[in-house]
Amino acid sequence: MIRVLLTGKEGQLGRELQITVPTGIELIATGRGELDLADAEACRAAVLAHQPHWVLNAGAYTAVDRAESEPELAHAVNAGAPAAFTAALAETGGHMCQISTDFVFQGDQGTPYKTDQLVSPLGVYGASKAEGEQAVRNGIPADRFCILRTSWVYGPVGKNFCLTMLRLHGERAASGEPLGVVSDQVGCPTATSTLARACWAAVLQGLTGLHHWSDAGAASWYDFAVAIGELGVAQGLLHRAAKVRPIATSDYKTPAQRPAYSLLDCRSTREALALEPKHWREALAEVIARVAPP
Repeated sequence: MIRVLLTGKEGQLGRELQITVPTGIELIATGRGELDLADAEACRAAVLAHQPHWVLNAGAYTAVDRAESEPELAHAVNAGAPAAFTAALAETGGHMCQISTDFVFQGDQGTPYKTDQLVSPLGVYGASKAEGEQAVRNGIPADRFCILRTSWVYGPVGKNFCLTMLRLHGERAASGEPLGVVSDQVGCPTATSTLARACWAAVLQGLTGLHHWSDAGAASWYDFAVAIGELGVAQGLLHRAAKVRPIATSDYKTPAQRPAYSLLDCRSTREALALEPKHWREALAEVIARVAPP
């Protein structure tokens, strides 16, 4: 049995990981009640107490805009916790699977980012996740960690763009108001179901090094919002979809700056894990089919 210490069990990825635990995994799932990721000593103690073969760090500070006003907390969770985990794993001999983000990149190119490209985050959230990656690299040897960057994660539960858009489609369709969504930021939506599959494959196969994982294809937030409305109607979650109006990033001011282009080159990861990619719209249809009716 492979003993896995999972963080973030209440989060959208953490929940998916728990319901998809493969045979051969002994799972120790922790959330805020059991393990405060902002408490480095608690993170270290958890590893020493449970002696896991792997720490699967799915927990994170993910409030991109709020991070601009809470940099200390964002860095404590996203960088301090991985540093503490790997310091303890250096003693116990375990492995680390760190979930990271496309937001470590600046977004100023027009081709998918490769794993060996330099990071240059635009905001506190991305900077804290980049620091977490470096902490893992510094903490244990390269043959004992897997860093898995992903993008635009959403699922049938939790707080995410998909569920927010389903709610807004219903409200705006009822009021007759259009829904303005940014159309000049491009990336790839990634369902928690496909990401969880990649995480478990990485653990079971002992994948090491730095990797990228997302669903296939490309989309703007506008494209994603339109598809959510269409599939919400098709699945019976919406009576009708709202009209979606494309807007520019400059028309939607947020505290944090976001990369304009953050597609990840996932080819080598798909080959290493022998996993066929799923187009983001196919994955979205499967997620919406699992969303509880309002």
